[in-house]
Amino acid sequence: MTQPMRPRAPRLHPAWIVAGITFITAISAAGFRSAPSVMMHPLHEEFGWSMGLIGSAVSVNLLFYGLTAPFSAAAMERFGVRAVVVAALALIAAGAVLPVWMTQPWQLIACWGVLIGLGAGVMSMSLVATVSNRWFEKRRATVSGVLAAGAATGQLIFLPIMAQLTDASGWRSATVAIGALALVAIPLVLWRMRNHPSDLGVNAYGVPADEPVRTPPPVSTGAARLALSSLKDASARPAFWILAFTFAVCGATTNGLVGTHFIPAAMDHGMAGTAAASLLALVGVFDIIGTVFSGWLTDRVDPALLLTIYYAGRGLSLIVLPMLFTDDVKPSMFVFILFYGLDWVATVPPTIALCRAYFGPERGAIVFGWVFASHQIGAAIAATAAGMVRDELGTYTWAWMVGAVLCGLAAVACLGMVRRGRVPSDVTVPA
Repeated sequence: MTQPMRPRAPRLHPAWIVAGITFITAISAAGFRSAPSVMMHPLHEEFGWSMGLIGSAVSVNLLFYGLTAPFSAAAMERFGVRAVVVAALALIAAGAVLPVWMTQPWQLIACWGVLIGLGAGVMSMSLVATVSNRWFEKRRATVSGVLAAGAATGQLIFLPIMAQLTDASGWRSATVAIGALALVAIPLVLWRMRNHPSDLGVNAYGVPADEPVRTPPPVSTGAARLALSSLKDASARPAFWILAFTFAVCGATTNGLVGTHFIPAAMDHGMAGTAAASLLALVGVFDIIGTVFSGWLTDRVDPALLLTIYYAGRGLSLIVLPMLFTDDVKPSMFVFILFYGLDWVATVPPTIALCRAYFGPERGAIVFGWVFASHQIGAAIAATAAGMVRDELGTYTWAWMVGAVLCGLAAVACLGMVRRGRVPSDVTVPA
């Protein structure tokens, strides 16, 4: 007698594979964008360029990194995720290799600022928002937290390696290594990345199995027009400006201030560059924990309340930072690294959730791209301003203090959005 066939175990939903590829690209983008911070002193010593001038190249990088986000989100809607990410990796490879032959500051700005800024911006948080919104019906905020943590992981992996490679073989070897890694990532994206669940005949993770496959409507609007129309609609609502301001403060106090100037500030106090880079990378270790946990909390707690707590804590930590720099690493510095690390990108999951809640699932990722652009504008201003403060005063102390004040203002702004665990009744509640 033939035995009845046993039901097959369910396969891994392809959403998790796409999320895995996105995590890897997020790691790469963070490493590519943050690596120049370990090369600031070598460039200063070789070319005699001021820290403010080199910081301006990082500022351009941050600016393009952010301004690319809303247009890349719209381009992904128009042309597909895979094609856009491959083009971004090619830009990064070119921007990393060409500086080997540079002799003038404008070449640094063009390569590190424009090319790498554009490429890394495509694979920034707008990609995280697009993938989490498109591929996940359940666990969306948790997944966005894990993907955002990829940025911390990239910093963790790349910064110590780049610092050691720069010390051992010079900054040219380090930047060529970045270009090579970008090229290696292209085949992986071509192999497993997909544009939409319907491409594989499935729905997003969490959609009931008996539902028909949801096919996205065709996008006929150009990517630029779609991005700009989303900005026009969003800018009519106060929530957009609150989120844009607070995320600008987030960028100013992470990528712009600490991410760019922590290493040179520590070296000003006699700390070795490799030790400072390792400390900054350690921020990434705790950021992974903090961001994933923040995603989990965002599925359960009012996102605006979480942002209020995050910005207030960040401001307090910046107040004490100038007192912690010494020529070696003290236990008190590890406390700062722990606290700041847990808070570093913890702001991303609740900000993505609020964008989706206020502006809907169709436009939420694009609106978040604009909010993320403000993040990078804040980072760009802080990167240049902090370098100028250092050039004029010989210390970064006032830069840290201004950052603390901005965080306090951001906390107050977010507190005004708290609605006892709910968003207004005319918008979608975060899933």
